Amino acid sequence: MSNPQGYAEFYRRSVEDRDAFWTEQAGLVDWHKPFDRVCNEDSPPFARWFEGGLTNLCHNAVDRHLKDRADQNALIYVSTETDIERIYSFRELHAEVQRMAAVLKGQGVKKGDRVLIYMPMIPEATFAMLACARIGAIHSVVFGGFASHSLANRIDDASPVAIVSADAGSRGGKVVEYKPLLDEAIRLSTHKPGSVVLVDRGLAPMNLVPGRDHDYAALREQHLDAQIPCEWMASTDISYTIYTSGTTGKPKGVQRDTGGYLVALAASMKHIFMGAPGETYFSTSDIGWVVGHSYIVYGPLIAGMATILYEGLPIRPDGGVWWRLVEKYKVTVMFSAPTAVRVLKKQDPAYLQQYDLSSLKALFLAGEPLDEPTARWISDGLGVPIIDNYWQTESGWPILTIANGVEKKPSKFGSPGVPMYGYRVKLLHEATGEELTGADEKGVVVIEGPTPPGFMQTVWKDDARFVNTYWKSIPGKLVYSTFDWGIRDKDGYFYILGRTDDVINVAGHRLGTREIEESISSHANVAEVAVVGVADQLKGQVAMAFVVAKDSSALGDDASKLRLEGEIMKRVDEQLGAVARPARVRFVSVLPKTRSGKLLRRAIQAVCEGRDPGDLTTMDDPAALQQIRDLLA
Repeated sequence: MSNPQGYAEFYRRSVEDRDAFWTEQAGLVDWHKPFDRVCNEDSPPFARWFEGGLTNLCHNAVDRHLKDRADQNALIYVSTETDIERIYSFRELHAEVQRMAAVLKGQGVKKGDRVLIYMPMIPEATFAMLACARIGAIHSVVFGGFASHSLANRIDDASPVAIVSADAGSRGGKVVEYKPLLDEAIRLSTHKPGSVVLVDRGLAPMNLVPGRDHDYAALREQHLDAQIPCEWMASTDISYTIYTSGTTGKPKGVQRDTGGYLVALAASMKHIFMGAPGETYFSTSDIGWVVGHSYIVYGPLIAGMATILYEGLPIRPDGGVWWRLVEKYKVTVMFSAPTAVRVLKKQDPAYLQQYDLSSLKALFLAGEPLDEPTARWISDGLGVPIIDNYWQTESGWPILTIANGVEKKPSKFGSPGVPMYGYRVKLLHEATGEELTGADEKGVVVIEGPTPPGFMQTVWKDDARFVNTYWKSIPGKLVYSTFDWGIRDKDGYFYILGRTDDVINVAGHRLGTREIEESISSHANVAEVAVVGVADQLKGQVAMAFVVAKDSSALGDDASKLRLEGEIMKRVDEQLGAVARPARVRFVSVLPKTRSGKLLRRAIQAVCEGRDPGDLTTMDDPAALQQIRDLLA
């Protein structure tokens, strides 16, 4: 139900009458013991939320629903890789989480211990996360299939008592063996976990190390009737750490609390995602990323919704697979990434008409900026609101979007929206720190402290790094930098223009790669584009564009490629001016991306400049970068 006072008043209360506002939001969840203090900001930039309160994430996600909806769908597992579909009710999920909790306790895991989870998208991954929350262990989920060297760094940083993993994952019908990668990571790591619990999916052979490795199915059999109570956690206790993707050098573990995160998710499910108990939520992300933590595992379950855990591609067995699931499970809220929509855009548009999508209230998109042509295409196809949202691993939940659960407001294509309640979002001049208040003035997007509930507490084991990395980049100001450029229009809607470190300086002109990409993507024969700044002796940097054409048959010879390149450059000239025109437009069949769909712009830039592209363990298709190397050779 919309707030009668409207979103502007709702937002104002969240920042000006903060304690009363967040006390109301805290009423959305169960507390074992009420909190004494809403926000402790005595030591900026650190914020401690709901001090004195005791609660538990697993209790709020599972146990509290047993009274009213024990037999309702809770976890819907769908794998188009193994053709398995399995539904767990809240009652069944409760039993499985207790079995996993008993297994972990049997391996010596205690409150405050770390458990590293290196898993494919299978139910046991969710059981492991919830079991850790249940017994007060700190989980650290690492994206399944991550390379051994990077995994070893995370093992050393988290120093887990136990690791939960599996024989293998599968992607596009290709088996990715996890066990050899894990064995090599443990060999490389200084810290040696005492126990490794392995789920055998029968996808790849496993050699168990005696005394260290354990078969999960055998351990589970010993605990079928396990009764493991929830460990009541202080609100400020750590719930999990998650490593930011693309980290170079020492991994940066984003550390999250318990009570603040719980309240933030419960509030966001109501005010932003408009989810109601008994409905179904479908996030196409992965548990290895923050979206998977917040909006596959915890958020929907806290709200009493069923959540779909999906293993597979959006186009396998065909481009209609996601829409089939929307129809079958009456999905009301869907959350995906712009890249996935661009992939679907290449499929037969008939798939959107083939299924009954009337249950769907909205499609939310995040992970990268949403370009207007893609937003318009999916909006026309689905006929529901397309709601972009902007946030980070560090924030845990959306910073900028539209809170339609408070007041219905229109989305603007190209903009993620307005600041969410609790976030004091400002635009600051990069060099002077001066606040930019005019329309369309370009600055660094920052957040004034205290950051709201659910935001990172600090960097795991490194408070100094937290302060120096995030809070000291703007001269003379203690503000959290998102490291993104943005502008705000006259209506208060923000537009994200790209990373502050993705800015191109061409002959003294500062250009955001995002602006150039937006211009290029408006050409009718452009499906995807990545623009990077490449070092140039004359101009300092020049823009280089890499384009995937919608109709590659139109690029049969060099003359047709030159013709299209000329058309694209002319379009950039007309929209942004000659200074923004790329030095070259190169045509590729696929762009280098992570498995979650983020463009690897820095890796592309490194290849263009003849440098080492660095850690590419999260890369989806190594051949994509090789294609660029070959083009430049």
